[in-house]
Amino acid sequence: MSELIIQPSIESQENGVVITVTPATAGWEYVGFQVVKLEVGQKFSRSTLDQEVCLVLISGKASIKTEQAEWENIGKRMSVFEKIPPYSVYVPNQDKYEVIALTELELAICSAPGKGNYPARLIPPSEVGVESRGYETLERQIHNILPETEDADSLLVVEVFTPAGHWSSFPPHKHDRDELPNESLLEETYYFRVEPEQGFAIQRVYTDDRSLDETLVVANGQTVLIPKGYHPVCAPPGYDVYYLNVMAGPTRTWKFHNDPNHAWIMNPR
Repeated sequence: MSELIIQPSIESQENGVVITVTPATAGWEYVGFQVVKLEVGQKFSRSTLDQEVCLVLISGKASIKTEQAEWENIGKRMSVFEKIPPYSVYVPNQDKYEVIALTELELAICSAPGKGNYPARLIPPSEVGVESRGYETLERQIHNILPETEDADSLLVVEVFTPAGHWSSFPPHKHDRDELPNESLLEETYYFRVEPEQGFAIQRVYTDDRSLDETLVVANGQTVLIPKGYHPVCAPPGYDVYYLNVMAGPTRTWKFHNDPNHAWIMNPR
């Protein structure tokens, strides 16, 4: 299996943690990511230390509290493939949070360096920007949970739903150079869910010089690391694909560069 694919661990999970990505394990500087699965009544708590965190309720309901705020009985969707926006909670660095599962809960913990500029807050579905992007077999649905227009120090968080037989993150684009205003350096993780779950997604990760050039078969529940390069995704016929993206870098802005070989697809003849 490619080193870019992080396999969920069931046997060795601790306190419900099934996926863990840290800057140290990924070999980069900014993005951290975990997936936690909790049973009804189970609790999960952590201190944020020097990281800001976005807690995304992938599925299920929970009560969440930080040092300064508390939200009871949040969450609505029981499956990501209901395709409705999630509830999320932003928690700054030098804080702590406790999550109590009110149903079976799948929780994503997105993290990046914090500067203490913003207080903890709830991000309800009504504050998540929903858009359709692309056309024909490039069309997909976007949930902008924590875009650059909303308050955070480092994190950018977005969900994407790619219908069966469609492509997303297309045309192939990259954001691996700190060369603003044309391109920003952003590390990125992709957390995949597939429906029906025996299916798979295809993701290619490659650079212009092909020093990195991998074609990945990604199963339900796996995470892909994008340290650099272009990274398009394909959903095979019969299988809808969801992924949660977490991005962070030295500057909190998403400026990408399309592969010039394929950029024409944005303006078809």
